[in-house]
Amino acid sequence: MVVPCFDEVATVAQCLAAVVASPYTAEVVIVDDGSTDGTRDVLEELAGADDRIRVLLQPVNQGKGAALRRGFAEARSELVIVQDADLEYDPADYGAVLGPLLDGRADVVFGSRFSGGEAHRVLYFWHTVGNRFLTLLSNAFTDLNLTDMETCYKAFRREVLDDLVLEEDRFGIEPELTAKVAAGGWRIYEVGISYSGRTYDEGKKIGWRDGVRAVVCIVRYSSWGRRFRAVRRP
Repeated sequence: MVVPCFDEVATVAQCLAAVVASPYTAEVVIVDDGSTDGTRDVLEELAGADDRIRVLLQPVNQGKGAALRRGFAEARSELVIVQDADLEYDPADYGAVLGPLLDGRADVVFGSRFSGGEAHRVLYFWHTVGNRFLTLLSNAFTDLNLTDMETCYKAFRREVLDDLVLEEDRFGIEPELTAKVAAGGWRIYEVGISYSGRTYDEGKKIGWRDGVRAVVCIVRYSSWGRRFRAVRRP
């Protein structure tokens, strides 16, 4: 499990307790992205309590994408899943997410908040509209039929991650990952997961600027965008 983490002192201990309790967890690579709210003190205690937990400290806040790049490089397991350090995504869903990888059908699995009949907290209408729009736009450029491109729960075979050269530092990592696994011809599956979204008062960090960047990244990392950048190179 690769866990990017930034200022999650209120939730990180409970989240990681659920992660290490999962029978699927062989190692937990936590990348703290410059937290200043006491999260690092909590992580130090947790790392000492379980030898499966490794804590990597970014010197300054660089963004989720930068944290994931470091975590992916450090992870040793054959299967890797992304887990946010809040309580929006439930490690009880690991079995569903990892299933298509474990039985050999898939190379990459997306956990969809909008597919299946799992429980979902009811929150922001326009946030949901934005997610669905970004997924539709991503699908148009990748020719996939995902229902939730922006999901945190993305699971990979080790060889997929080894094949990717990732560039985005912030939340643009989600459309970048999607575009690059699509371009790589990897077998992609999607499964329904539960979701307990947070309000902004509860610590949600993604905002409208990240949505604008996601649109840029969808185009930038598409086959059309790659061709355009190749032409512009001297």
